[in-house]
Amino acid sequence: MIQYKRFTLANGLRVLVHEDHSSPMATVNLCYYVGARDESPERTGFAHLFEHLMFSGTKAAPNFDAPLQMAGGENNAFTNNDITNYYNVVPAENLEVALWLESDRMHNIRFSEKKLDVQRKVVVEEFKETCLNEPYGDVWHHLAELAYKVHPYRWPTIGMVPEHVSEASLEDVQAFYDKYYQPNNAVLIVAGKVDTDKVEVLVEKWFGHLPSGPLIERVLPPEPPQQALQQRILKAQEPADALYLGFHIPSRVDRDYYGVDMLSDILGNGPSSRLYRRLLKDKELFSAIDCYVSGSIDPGLLIIEAKPVEGINNQQARAAIWEELELLKREGVNTRELEKVKNKVESTLIFSELSVLNKAINLAFFEILGNAELINQEAQLYRKITGKELQNLAQRIFVEDNCSEVTYEAALEEAVAEV
Repeated sequence: MIQYKRFTLANGLRVLVHEDHSSPMATVNLCYYVGARDESPERTGFAHLFEHLMFSGTKAAPNFDAPLQMAGGENNAFTNNDITNYYNVVPAENLEVALWLESDRMHNIRFSEKKLDVQRKVVVEEFKETCLNEPYGDVWHHLAELAYKVHPYRWPTIGMVPEHVSEASLEDVQAFYDKYYQPNNAVLIVAGKVDTDKVEVLVEKWFGHLPSGPLIERVLPPEPPQQALQQRILKAQEPADALYLGFHIPSRVDRDYYGVDMLSDILGNGPSSRLYRRLLKDKELFSAIDCYVSGSIDPGLLIIEAKPVEGINNQQARAAIWEELELLKREGVNTRELEKVKNKVESTLIFSELSVLNKAINLAFFEILGNAELINQEAQLYRKITGKELQNLAQRIFVEDNCSEVTYEAALEEAVAEV
């Protein structure tokens, strides 16, 4: 059981404190409730751009990393569709340094054309490296565009096109910061070798004076049920053929999410999973195969990605995967397989909570979801899933009308074909 205390500052900043004296370190995790889904379709990639811009320095701390490193700490950040998360790990006695730095950049960053230009170039270069110059790097652009027609998950976190970032104006950037990087749109987690009462005093000292930002009314268009198979065939200069199947699944706060997550483990998590064992190891149809869920707050995707071996084309690969999905729908999961996957999920959750940093990140995410106590409840939620529920979910999700399919066919000349 992970114990924590929650309090909220007058400016709306939600704070959770978890004491863990097994380590000499402390974690300061600041999670902003802003991700790619909050962007305008004409200005995508901004949340990811801000992951970089927030390290551009303030008047008090021109170099964010320098004071933290002098205090013996380290930091990093990540962005996804739903959140942008910044974390710092420091020796517990230097906790205040991390709190000061996060408070400072929450309110005091003043953007300039020079700072913006530097980070625009960094992000555009990252776009080129990961999406344009990496094999299959643009798959999420295609898969998201097929699966989503109205919801902002229809573009990836890095953005639709690099021009949305390269052409971002100083006014655009300042407006994004002023709207989303505010105390009332953030969750602060302090965890590790700390004293809760002292943390309250320090948090009030460094964050209590910051003004609250505007009230954000997040009204996102729900994605309507998919009515037909969506397919895109890409003939490109890739090293080999590849196949990606995406199936719409419930949201992260839906109870059925846990069953779908278990289905993804049964199908593709590790060498004992069905797709790996039967299609890669036994039948030798694939050189790689995997299955996972997006884990997004709003309804996301279960994704199967596979690379057939030489001599097996995408049509044969697709048929083999669907044969396994139909078998799962028809016969369900036996008792031994169900217990095995439950044990695996439980052990994964336990191991993930051994790290103070992971606990801080999870607490922040669950608080964003509206229920931090999920950190103590998820193992039981997985435990309660029955074999019949898994079979019903498989029958509901693994149907062609609910599938978006992207295939890469290795070719000398690039071309795109829509079906």
